[in-house]
Amino acid sequence: MSPRTIFHVDMDAFFVSVEELYDPSLKGKPVVVGGQRDERGVVSAASYAARKFGVHSAMPLRTAAKLCPQAVFVDGHPERYREYSQRVHEVLCRFSPQVEMASVDEAYLDMTGTERLHGLPLRSAHRLHEAMKSETQLNCSIGIGTSRLIAKVGSAKAKPNGVLWVLPAQEAKFLAPLDVRDIPGVGKVMEQKLHALGIQRVGDLARLDEGDLEQRFGKWGLALAGKARGQDAGGWFDSEVGENAEPKSISHEHTYNEDTANPERLQSTLMRLSEMVGRRLREGGYFARTIQLKLRYQDFTTLTRAHSLEQPTQLDIEIYEVARRLFQQNWKKGAAVRLLGVQASNFEAGPSQLDLLEPSRQQRWQKALEAADHLRDKFGESTIGLATGMKGGFRERTHENPAALPGKLSKKKPPGGAV
Repeated sequence: MSPRTIFHVDMDAFFVSVEELYDPSLKGKPVVVGGQRDERGVVSAASYAARKFGVHSAMPLRTAAKLCPQAVFVDGHPERYREYSQRVHEVLCRFSPQVEMASVDEAYLDMTGTERLHGLPLRSAHRLHEAMKSETQLNCSIGIGTSRLIAKVGSAKAKPNGVLWVLPAQEAKFLAPLDVRDIPGVGKVMEQKLHALGIQRVGDLARLDEGDLEQRFGKWGLALAGKARGQDAGGWFDSEVGENAEPKSISHEHTYNEDTANPERLQSTLMRLSEMVGRRLREGGYFARTIQLKLRYQDFTTLTRAHSLEQPTQLDIEIYEVARRLFQQNWKKGAAVRLLGVQASNFEAGPSQLDLLEPSRQQRWQKALEAADHLRDKFGESTIGLATGMKGGFRERTHENPAALPGKLSKKKPPGGAV
């Protein structure tokens, strides 16, 4: 049986590259996407020129400004990134029927058995590389391997704008000299734990006994042992390419640029966050039974409070009513707030029954919100919103997994459909 052929396609500096298409003067400059230099937000993306100064994603914007004062700071335009992500997805689907968008700017393709159509892996990768540039004007890097893990590590080593093929049976040799942090899923904490054990390289990890790793780290230890050999083990790699993993929760949060104790502004923010959560629920066809509020004060004291509904919901107004009640019950009146967040979880396929007293009210809301989603899909997230949330308006945060991610199966009904 022939080994699998998996591609990992990673768009190079995707957010920055899209911004450069709209403003060519940014090319070659240190660019930071995510907000302005004096704001509290974090970096969503940085150009390669900015990365040379130590700027990276998830870094506070103010820290990035100190490291690279000459950088150009851009707020970010999520609607543009969704549009170009859709274009990327369309190109990918011509090369394989099995495409999984891991985020807005990266995807896995199962290319097994496509040789007669597209040629050997290296040739098909170059054809994909050229098609992507021709049709989107964007560069990408492609990793090729027998597993998603190898393909992902390979694309990272091929950056920028390159192709790297790890031949079958060469996986362990390829991984051995790499730092353990290069393994997807190994963060700072795990890296420190492994370094404390004298494990610096992936090869060091591969030499350890599986039982010892399991005893030290549980199931994650077993997954680490498999990853060190180049296998898809644990975490993101438990499902097949193109198989949609069900989320356990959906959340949105907002950090104020200046702390506020204004009740009207705080409640407007809760409305806007509830709209964003409701949109994601409808996009996925989920009904949430549990709504959670996240509240962070000026001194960074943070509390979370949750409430479970009798009937699960995906309606913005019902999510907001719960979030507002939790806020009113827990906010210290007059205390300045730094961050608010709304989360929906405990998903069900649908409501067990309609509200027998007001079924028409629910149906009207459902149809109205689905129509609003349709407008947002077409014209952007800020196109339409409920009046309560207007004063709480804030930029949609630029991140890797926005609403309307292309290629994700949606169970939502068309606008105006029956409930």
